[in-house]
Amino acid sequence: MSFGHGGPSWGPGGSGTPDWAALAEESAAKSRRRKWLLIGGGVLATAAVAAIVATAVVSTGKGDPEAGPSASALPGPADLPPESAEPAPSFSSVAPAPPPDPMDFISDEGKDKLPITVDGFFPGKKLTSGDRVHLKGPTARTTQCAAGTQGALGAVLARNGCDQLIRATYTRDGVAVTVGVAVFGTDAQAKKAVEESAGGVASLSGGGVPTFCRAGVVCRRTANSYGRYAYFSVSGFTDGRNVTKDDKAVYTAGDDLTNFTFHQIRHRGEAQASAAAAAAPTA
Repeated sequence: MSFGHGGPSWGPGGSGTPDWAALAEESAAKSRRRKWLLIGGGVLATAAVAAIVATAVVSTGKGDPEAGPSASALPGPADLPPESAEPAPSFSSVAPAPPPDPMDFISDEGKDKLPITVDGFFPGKKLTSGDRVHLKGPTARTTQCAAGTQGALGAVLARNGCDQLIRATYTRDGVAVTVGVAVFGTDAQAKKAVEESAGGVASLSGGGVPTFCRAGVVCRRTANSYGRYAYFSVSGFTDGRNVTKDDKAVYTAGDDLTNFTFHQIRHRGEAQASAAAAAAPTA
C-alpha cells in the first residue's frame, strides 16, 4: 500500500522541490519597495521642514538681511497720521543785524552818553591786581586840562580839543602812580594828542600821599589812547628817589594802573553797546 505526501507541492507539476530563484526575486522586489518608501518619506519630510522655514521667513521678514520690510509690516492708509491743518513754520531770509560795536560808543562824543565821573573810571578805595593791592589816594577833575599837566603836555591837550582831565593817585609799598584821563570829542583827536605828547601828567599828592615826581626827579611816564580817551601816567618813589630801569616795582605798579584804566574805558563802550542791543526792536 502506498501513501501520498500530505505537504504542498513546490514546483510545477506538483513536484516537491521549491523554486528558489522565484523566491529570491520576490524577496528582492519587496526589499526595493521598502527602500523607495523610506527614501520617499525622507523627501516628503525635508520638503515639509523647508515649507515651515519658508513660512517663518516670510512671516518675520528676516530671511534676507538686505530685504526691506514685508508688505504686512507697512502701515495701511488708515494708520498714517492725517495732514496737519497748522501752517508750517516760516523763517526770515533776512540776516539779523550785527551787534553794536563797543568802539563806536567811545570813539565819538555824539554816541558816548554815559556820565563822565571820577568814580566811573576809578571806583572804590583800592585796586587789586593779582596779589598786589594799590590804595587809592587823592583824585581830581578839571575842565582846564593844562592845569593837571607838566611841561608841554598842557599845550598839546588844549590844541587837540581836550574837554576835561580826570586824575587819581594810587600807592603801594613806597611807590606812587598818578593816572590822568584826558577826554576829547573824537578818537582822532585823542590819538593825535598822544602822538604829539611831551612832558606828562602832573603827579597828584595829598591825603597822606607826599609830593613825588616833581622838581626834576626822574620818574616813569607813559601815554596811550583808546577811543576818544587819552590816558597818561607818572610813576615814582614817594621818598623822592630817581627811578631806574631796574626798579621793577615802579614799572609793575604803573602797568597795573594803566591796564586797569584801559579796561575801564573799554567797559564803558561795552556797557553802552549792550544797552543798545537790548533796546533794539526785534524782527
